[in-house]
Amino acid sequence: MTTAPPTVEDVRAAAALLDGVAHRTPVLRSHRLDALAGCELHLKSEHLQRIGAFKFRGAYTALSAVDPDRRAAGVVAYSSGNHAQAVALAGRELGMPVTIVMPHDAPQTKVEATKGYGATVVGYDRYTEDREAIGVAIAERTGAAVVPPYDHRHVIAGQGTAVRELLEEVPDLDVVVTPLGGGGMLAGSILAAQELAPSAAVWGVEPEAGDDGRRSLEAGEVVRIDPPRTIADGAQTAYLGSLTFPIIREHVAGIATVSDAALVDAMRHMAATLKQVVEPTGVLGLAAVLTGAVPVSPGQRVGVVLTGGNVDLARYAELLATGV
Repeated sequence: MTTAPPTVEDVRAAAALLDGVAHRTPVLRSHRLDALAGCELHLKSEHLQRIGAFKFRGAYTALSAVDPDRRAAGVVAYSSGNHAQAVALAGRELGMPVTIVMPHDAPQTKVEATKGYGATVVGYDRYTEDREAIGVAIAERTGAAVVPPYDHRHVIAGQGTAVRELLEEVPDLDVVVTPLGGGGMLAGSILAAQELAPSAAVWGVEPEAGDDGRRSLEAGEVVRIDPPRTIADGAQTAYLGSLTFPIIREHVAGIATVSDAALVDAMRHMAATLKQVVEPTGVLGLAAVLTGAVPVSPGQRVGVVLTGGNVDLARYAELLATGV
C-alpha cells in the first residue's frame, strides 16, 4: 500500500494504462428523467464496466503498480463485493494470486463471481470483526500486497478515470454527482474535475444510515460510525480514508444522503425508463438528484455516475415489487 496522496497526473496516467483494458462505458440520456430531475442528466454507465462496476478501474491500476518482484506473492483485499470481483479479475489478467476478505452477508452473486475469477475468499462478520486486521494478518503471513478498496493512491486514480471519460464526452457539466462509500470514487472524480471542469460542483451521496462522510465534513475530521444497515451494500463503510478525506474536505461541493426507499425508486426509474439494471449503491447519485438532496437548476448539465449493477436478481425483483 502506498500512502502518497494521488494527483491529477495520477488520474491521467491511470487513464492511459486503462485504455483498451477497461470499457469506455456509455453516457446515457433520457428526456423523461430530465423532466423528473429538473435538469439535463448525463448518466455515466459504470454498471456496464467489466465485473459490472467502476471498481475494475482502481483495482487494475493498483495491481499494475505492484513491484514485479512481489507479484508472485499476490495481493489481498477486503470488500463486500465489487472491489472483490475487480481485484480478482485484475489479478487473473496480471497473473497474480488473489485472496479476498468478504463479509458473510455479502450478496451471494458477488461472492460466487469473485470465486469465479479465481480468487480465494475468506469470510468474516462485518459487525463484529475487523476486515483490515484480517487482511493485514494474511499479508504478513503470505507476503501479499494489500490493496484496500478506496484508501490507496492508485485505486483513487483509477476510479477517477470514469469521470475523466465523462468530462471528455460532456465537457461543460455544471454538476458531477457520485456515490460515496470510503471516498475513492469521489476523491478521484474531484481530481478529474480539477483538470477538465474546474468550475463544476462535485457532490458525494451516501445512504442515510451511513452518513459518516457528511458528519466528517461537518466536523472537519474523519468521523467513524458503526457499520450501517442499508440496501446500498457497496456504501456500508464506517469511515472515510486518510487519503480520500483531505481531497473531499477541501474540494467537495457537498455530501447528500438519501433513504433506501429513494434508492428503490431510482432503480425502478432506471429499469422502466432506460431498461437498465443498476444496484442500490449504483443509483445513490441519481436518487439524490431526483429527490432534490443534491440541488440542481433547470438548464444545468448534471453528470451522474451509476457505479454498479451487481445485484441478486431475486432480491432486485423483490425490491422493485415491494420496496424496503
